Amino acid sequence: MGCVNGCTTGEPVSIFLYEVAQGTEEQTQLAKAAFKRMKTLRHPNILSYVDGLETDKSLYLVTEPVTPLAAHLKARSESGGSGELEISWGLHQTVKALSFLVNDCHLLHNNLGTWAIFVDRAGEWKLGGLDHVTSDQGEPTSLPPAKVVNPDLEKYDPPESPNSGGEKWSGDVWRLGCLIWEVFNGPLPRASSLRSLGKIPKQLVPHYCELVGANPKARPNPARFLQNCRSSGGFLSNSFVESNLFLEQIQIKEPAEKQQFFQDLSENLDSFPEDFCKHKVLPQLLTAFEFGIAGAVVLTPLFKVGKYLSAEEYQQKIIPVIVKMFSSTDRAMRIRLLQQMEQFIQYLNEAAVNSQIFPHVVHGFTDTNPAIREQTVKSMLLLAPKLNETNLNQELMRHFARLQSRDDQGPIRCNTTVCLGKIAPYLNAGLRQRVLTSAFSRATKDPFPASRAAGVLGFAATHHYYSVTECAGRILPTLCPLTVDPDKNVRDQAFKAIKSFLTKLETVSDDPTKLAEIEKDVTASGQAGGSAATWAGWAVTGVSSLTSKLIRNAPAGSEGATAGNASAGIPASATGAANATEASHPADEAEEPAGDRWDDEDWGSLEDPEKAQTDPDDWNSDWSAMSSTQKKSSVRTLCMHKHIFTAVVSFAELCIYVESMQSLYCDWFCFCSIAGLSKAELAKKKREERRKELEAKRAERKAAKGPLKLGARKLD
Repeated sequence: MGCVNGCTTGEPVSIFLYEVAQGTEEQTQLAKAAFKRMKTLRHPNILSYVDGLETDKSLYLVTEPVTPLAAHLKARSESGGSGELEISWGLHQTVKALSFLVNDCHLLHNNLGTWAIFVDRAGEWKLGGLDHVTSDQGEPTSLPPAKVVNPDLEKYDPPESPNSGGEKWSGDVWRLGCLIWEVFNGPLPRASSLRSLGKIPKQLVPHYCELVGANPKARPNPARFLQNCRSSGGFLSNSFVESNLFLEQIQIKEPAEKQQFFQDLSENLDSFPEDFCKHKVLPQLLTAFEFGIAGAVVLTPLFKVGKYLSAEEYQQKIIPVIVKMFSSTDRAMRIRLLQQMEQFIQYLNEAAVNSQIFPHVVHGFTDTNPAIREQTVKSMLLLAPKLNETNLNQELMRHFARLQSRDDQGPIRCNTTVCLGKIAPYLNAGLRQRVLTSAFSRATKDPFPASRAAGVLGFAATHHYYSVTECAGRILPTLCPLTVDPDKNVRDQAFKAIKSFLTKLETVSDDPTKLAEIEKDVTASGQAGGSAATWAGWAVTGVSSLTSKLIRNAPAGSEGATAGNASAGIPASATGAANATEASHPADEAEEPAGDRWDDEDWGSLEDPEKAQTDPDDWNSDWSAMSSTQKKSSVRTLCMHKHIFTAVVSFAELCIYVESMQSLYCDWFCFCSIAGLSKAELAKKKREERRKELEAKRAERKAAKGPLKLGARKLD
């Protein structure tokens, strides 16, 4: 037997060759009989005939690619041994093929043994060795018995004589018992060894004993033996056999049954043989996706099976399916793809990512489902190294700018900041410093504490991308106010970052010649470097895994309680940080180029036009004598002094309001309470006061008129 490539399709096959000159007359007769049977017998568990050629000198029998069972078991034992799951399904197939011959074709095999079983690429057992097949109707045959051709096979013959009156299948099931013994214990030395059970599993022992029983009439029909072993707790009753049986009948199963099967399949794949997963499960998964009979549930088992494929096989079989999946409008499909992108990203080439995948992925940034937006942001960590200049520095930055400033979910804004810090090494050098400074500055004013911490960590992790001038003029003024942030974690990270930047400035101040060395990465081309690892370290130690622990465990309402340049209407949410909902942002405006967009965003200013000249503790000074700039500066100083970072109303509105209420709110703490009111609360307070005034006027009018008399008409 040898394996060659098929002449037409290129698919591998197995070729069985018999040379007439080298065999005896009996062997030639058996070879021709087997050739004839292989052409006429068709069954999923019988070795498949592909082609054949018969000449005066030789016989060629072409079948599906297979390996003899003995060689397969030997290879398995050398690599750790065949598992019981694999053997259970193999025996199931062998008995099913034998039952087909005995019960449906009314034939007897007469040659069952390890030499008659072959294993295909999927690990499935196929029945062959049809040399001695005869009819069970008592018709005369000219074929010689197996022991005549090969005397070593005599030990596999049943102990009774051929005409002992047993069932017609008694000889075949006896040999089935011998096959089971050899599968678990190795080659059978003698017939008496069948009494020693050896390594035969306990669940199989009672049924094995029936097969090799001395009474031929008590030996079960192959179909009954299969049924007994499939009963609850039987050797052939397990998840592997059940999965195989379902796959054999998958075409006639209901859609709901297929859905449930693929959903449960991923849990069992780890215990299934590798060859079975590659050659039997994978084709069914690909077919299920192609015809849309399973949806997103095929993804998890598909990627699990993909681990067994070589890079070339993955490109041929999995990648075309994945590319097609990204164009799906099914949300479940899209989010599964994003969640499991790490398993296949290394197989995607840059051309496919930029032209076929990224254009579909970016739709997730504007999806109404927060989970999809969040997963889309996280997926950029894997896609960024493969994106081209336009997609990375323009398209992606445009979406990040909108998400960070307008998304109503705090965790998504936070993850956007985290992601931006991690993909910083890939950004264009001319755009990077401007984008990072503006984006992280914006994050430090976010109402969500985790976002503010992420902004600080972003500055620290990407410190080598900023010039000394940028550090002193923009970054340190942004970080300093965070040293009095209401959230302790933000304060701690701010102090660490400030010390880091100050050390950098001091180094240059002490030795100006080091400036070039310190700023060498500012204009460096975008490459994957150590900064990503640095960022990851900061994220883990400083924020305790932003995307899982800190965000998910933040107290409800914390987002609205501590704001920096937030809008006025931020409600305290009680739905948990992962789904914390803040004030909605304005509708999207016309998009601009990425770099300009981020710079033009209202990030907030940290520098006062004039230094505050008014002592915050001397609030009773002549307010009306101050200029508008001095009033604005005084209010800012007052808020900063009392750690009030919620600029809930514009300074102009706040100054006018304070001026009108000066006589009532000259006390320091009273003012602080006003400064902390939102627009909604101020409006509500005004409505309440107006309502009380109207009620008081009505009461005065009623008191002036006196009580109504009986029958009098009420005129007001």
